[in-house]
Order: sequence, then structure tokens, then C-alpha cells
Amino acid sequence: MNERSWLRELAEAALVGVAVFIAIQVAVVNFRVEGSSMQPTLQPGHYLMVNRLVYFRLDAERLGEIIPFWRPAAPGEVHLARRPRAGDVVVFDYPDDRQRQFVKRVVGAPGDTVAIAGGRVIVNGEPLRQFYQVVPGHTDMHPVRLGADEYFVLGDNRPGSRDSRHWGTVPSDHIIGKVWAIYWPQSAWGFPK
Repeated sequence: MNERSWLRELAEAALVGVAVFIAIQVAVVNFRVEGSSMQPTLQPGHYLMVNRLVYFRLDAERLGEIIPFWRPAAPGEVHLARRPRAGDVVVFDYPDDRQRQFVKRVVGAPGDTVAIAGGRVIVNGEPLRQFYQVVPGHTDMHPVRLGADEYFVLGDNRPGSRDSRHWGTVPSDHIIGKVWAIYWPQSAWGFPK
């Protein structure tokens, strides 16, 4: 192997490394859990990897102008993968101060009606099916109908969480991404339900 081909391979490897680094920076954001509102699922001090691309939105009309022969079925936004849905653990900008980020669980999506009776969450007239552990609360809340761009979020530690019950719904453009994995501490490594 001559010196020139060795330098070329080194440059190619460096370019691939830079491309992978940039892709990871665009797709994933790190988040540190503070407080106990998501116990038992997440503990204070857990470090999370948050997938920003899963909820990424594209302007369908603008895409129709750029991509020849493609016409969107309906005006508005198209999600790259999907919209947030009930059960997703998400990181979002706090609606009252976008400089702060919170982590909570989605329990209601656009168009849903959410109520709480004796601590039990009711979505569209049916008890919420929870496939994850929660610390139950005992609060009541009158039904709230979510708009086309609104999500209702709760902490898994219902008595110890300030969430949509207190400050209202979360607009979709405030949602940063879906929690993908706990990566620190090493003993907690895994994928939260």
C-alpha cells in the first residue's frame, strides 16, 4: 500500500466519521431526569437518549412544490415516522417557559377527551390502559377535549408530578422527541416502557 492510498483511506474514514457524528447529533439529544415525577419508570439522575426524528414534521405543501409529480393528499404537516401517541414518554419544552424541558408520558392525543375520576385516567370515556407502572393518585379532573395540535401529559408518579393537570396541554411544536433509552447510570441501562 503506497502513501497516497493510505492517506486517501484515512480521509474517507474521517469523512464517514464526521457524517455519522453529524447524523447522531441531528437525530438524538441527551436529557437528564430531574425530580421524581416519572418514578418508577425514570429516576432522578438518569440520563436519556431522546429520538428527535420519530416525530419530525415536514410541510406537505412545500414538499409538493419541491418534489415533481408529488401532490399531498391534504395540506398541512406530515410526520417523518409518526405522531406522538398514548404511552410514549416524551421530552418537551415546558409550555410556560420554553427554556425549560420536562419529561412526561402522553396519555391523550389530538381529538381525545381526557378526564380523571378518583385518580383513574379516562380517555374518550374508557379507562386508560396502562402497560407501565404508575404511582396512582386520587385527583379528579373535568373532561378536557384536546385540540388538533394538543397533547395531554402526566408523570408516572401522579401525586408527585406537575403536568397537564396543572398547566394545561402541550402543543405539538413543543415536543422535542421520544425517550428511546436510559444510558446512565450503567445499572439502569435499558428501554423504558
